[in-house]
Amino acid sequence: MYIDAHLDLAFNAQLGRDLTLSLSELRAHDPVAGQRAAVTFDEIRRAGVGLCFGTLFALPQTDAHAGYTTWQEARAQAQAQLEQYQRWQDAGHIRLLTTGEEVQRHAAEYSAEAPLGVVLLIEGADPLRDVDDLPYWYAAGVRAIGLAWGQTRYAGGTDAPGPLSDRGRDLLAGMRDLGVIQDMSHLDEEAFFEAAELQPRIMASHSNSRTFVPTNRQLSDDMARTVAAQGGVIGLVLLSKFLWPRAEFERAPLSEVTRHAEHFAKLVGEQHVGLGSDLDGGFGVEKMPLGLERYADIAQLELGQAVMGGNWLRFLSALP
Repeated sequence: MYIDAHLDLAFNAQLGRDLTLSLSELRAHDPVAGQRAAVTFDEIRRAGVGLCFGTLFALPQTDAHAGYTTWQEARAQAQAQLEQYQRWQDAGHIRLLTTGEEVQRHAAEYSAEAPLGVVLLIEGADPLRDVDDLPYWYAAGVRAIGLAWGQTRYAGGTDAPGPLSDRGRDLLAGMRDLGVIQDMSHLDEEAFFEAAELQPRIMASHSNSRTFVPTNRQLSDDMARTVAAQGGVIGLVLLSKFLWPRAEFERAPLSEVTRHAEHFAKLVGEQHVGLGSDLDGGFGVEKMPLGLERYADIAQLELGQAVMGGNWLRFLSALP
């Protein structure tokens, strides 16, 4: 069974995509312009992926797109996505998992016909009013939170350098007390190391190496060492521009995925490397590595069972 640490399933449903369709049906009626869709439940099944982190991702307003401007609007987006996951579970498409015991049982019972196991991850903490809101989301099944996407009320993030805020420090203390995993992806380096101290149960659900793509979206070697030293796993993200600098002009070769994987494996050990594809995260086939034309094609990645699933299974089996 393979495990993907980052899929924006419910966000795509909010965009109008019906992930219960076949990929050809979705592509024929895709409401999202300019992106050739790659992900459906059938594609995930065909790839051999039986478990994933499914995000609750509230899109902020930017010059490029509409989105939330207040935490209340962010919460409304995340709440609607939570309810989507619940409807999918009621319909038998997914199974929400909240404990290590449930993860292990799901893995032991895995078959291509089984529902997709989903552990909920909040990507960007703005849907939370403050730390006092954390018990609500925990009770709803959230087991991982990343404080940042871009700039949030909690921390600096991608293309938005900055430290933790006091609100961020309070949230991390609450996450530590409940055992909620901290996702370090998107967290700016100025906030990263303090955040790792305040909530040491960490991972990077979808990040590549800054050695090859030198932006604050990727992990420096010191950041990768910190994730590994604290028992975390780094998920390789399959977006061309996060794999090589030339991706502005052409799709990255599939070999670039292997290069990032081998770099992290040499740096921190293969046991700390996994998959965090993000293949439905606001881009389509046109920005995927060459050789990947649909989600099921990730089965072609020659990364080994540990990277494709075993390392995340070990990590998630430790959920309280």
